[in-house]
Amino acid sequence: MLPEGITSHPFIVGLGALSSLGHDVESHFQAISSGKTAIRPLGELLGNDSRHAHLPGAWIAPRRLLTHRKWSPASMAALHVARQAVFAAGWDENQLADAALIVGTSRGNAAGWLGAWPGRRPFKLMAASNTIHSEPATAISIELGMFGPNHLVASGCSAGLDALGLAKMLLDAGHAERALVVAVDLPLVPLLLDNYADSGLLGTSTRLNPFSPATDGFNPAEGAAAIALSTSEKGKAVITHFANNSDGADPVGIPKGGGRTSSLLNKAFATCGEPTAICPHATGTKVQAAAERTFLSGNATLHLLKPFIGHTVGASGLLESVILLRFMEENTLPPNLPGTHGAGGMVAPDVITPCRGPVYKLAHGMGGHNSLAVFQTHP
Repeated sequence: MLPEGITSHPFIVGLGALSSLGHDVESHFQAISSGKTAIRPLGELLGNDSRHAHLPGAWIAPRRLLTHRKWSPASMAALHVARQAVFAAGWDENQLADAALIVGTSRGNAAGWLGAWPGRRPFKLMAASNTIHSEPATAISIELGMFGPNHLVASGCSAGLDALGLAKMLLDAGHAERALVVAVDLPLVPLLLDNYADSGLLGTSTRLNPFSPATDGFNPAEGAAAIALSTSEKGKAVITHFANNSDGADPVGIPKGGGRTSSLLNKAFATCGEPTAICPHATGTKVQAAAERTFLSGNATLHLLKPFIGHTVGASGLLESVILLRFMEENTLPPNLPGTHGAGGMVAPDVITPCRGPVYKLAHGMGGHNSLAVFQTHP
């Protein structure tokens, strides 16, 4: 049942992706279908003299793809995926002009500002006309000619999924017919890595297995993604539901009891039906695994995507949604890497499986911010 005043759910009409697995959506689809991951020692990127050289991570190559005389590396990544999604949607300049733009990002947006970036002249922190966080949205607005509703969401690791939820709400409320959602994060800069390492969050294994008893942290990774939504054009899938809430318990931590994610799931079950699959946040930290085990249960299959692409922080929710949606175009669900542990009695199949109902995507930000999006293939 649709909420009062909403006549249809927004359709997914275009996708874009950029990560260590490739420069477009199809490369991600092919890599994950074949069980490929590009997680490797950070020393290959940062040099063997880095304190993080021995730790695993994943990054976008070649670096020139993110280098520009004006725009920051994060803005270049955002533009790359934005253009993909717009092209896939087939939008012309008139349709773009009135479309809403919502960008999600986190601290990785500081890449190229707080430290050197290869091939790019340095910018002083406040020398540009825009603040750091707002620049990707501004760059897309200028380069693509988008003059409609414009928002930037910076809710940590859930930023990308929150941006998608905000876009759905804008379309449901009739503020626009189309929305372009973009998420980007480039966290592989020394200052951020130092902070993550000092907090004990970085994992040591290139074979990420988030629900394994041996898991010890996440693999930091670069990524960007884009989704084009429309209420006036049709696609192969729709976003049927979005909600978020706060645990309100700790400024950075996750409650031992799992917090209020179960409330999000229960409300989604009531309105969207039981899921056929769940893609959890599943970062690889022990505290995240402990929290998720308290609310993951049922007959749905689990699909863990960070073992393939690493944790792309604020981009993760949207990038993983793009991957799910690409598989859903084939009425399938992505495989897990062989040996991936399940949770709460739920299994994590290592083969491509059929998609037969709603697909739930979860994301969590530090400080107890919980988000949930639900996707469904269109008959």
